[in-house]
Amino acid sequence: MVNNGRMRHGGRLVALAAAALGVVAGTAGPASADDQPTRAQLLADCDSGAGKCTFDEPRLGQAYLGDFHRVSDSLYNCSTSAATQSMTWTDTVGSTDSAGVSVTAGGKIAGIIDVSVTATYNHTWSSTHSEASSVNMTVQPGEVGWISRAQVMQRVSGTWQTHYDDRKWGHYFWFVPDVVTGPAPNGTDGRNNAVVVKSRKMTAEEKRSCSSRSGEAKTFVVRD
Repeated sequence: MVNNGRMRHGGRLVALAAAALGVVAGTAGPASADDQPTRAQLLADCDSGAGKCTFDEPRLGQAYLGDFHRVSDSLYNCSTSAATQSMTWTDTVGSTDSAGVSVTAGGKIAGIIDVSVTATYNHTWSSTHSEASSVNMTVQPGEVGWISRAQVMQRVSGTWQTHYDDRKWGHYFWFVPDVVTGPAPNGTDGRNNAVVVKSRKMTAEEKRSCSSRSGEAKTFVVRD
């Protein structure tokens, strides 16, 4: 019995060590490519509850400022002087895993990651962040302006362990390495969210549109 226990434990360690290579079974026995599930199938079982899943040994990466992206409508200035107007912006930033699949807020996957990160780092992990505000935006004559925002982001890496009560694809345990990128609280690792006003020159077609606005407001907003 002792030897059998060691063999089972040893097989699991082999699987964990090899997890960086992809989806791995939790026993030492070989599994053909046809018998192996895809990572999508395993994570779907985690999300549905068909498999009992944990996100093991989470490791938080250094926070960084994500890409700037447009978060407002566009303000066109067809007048001959600078125009200032209060513009409202809204932004929602979500999370994705290493395959680019969205990690939905409120889903089991997000909840499992949150439990794991909270237990390890003593703070919560959120799969989404929403924010809204307004900015006084000044646009020069003949230009188009809009508001862009960048969110502080952070990666958390770990290994999904999926456990089945009955063998599935020939095994009780499967392991999937994963990296999930999501929004981090403002100020994490000294990084702060950023909101900027951007602008560009109007195109020739846009300028022609301005000239056709006889008797209309020379400054107008277009929804993007």
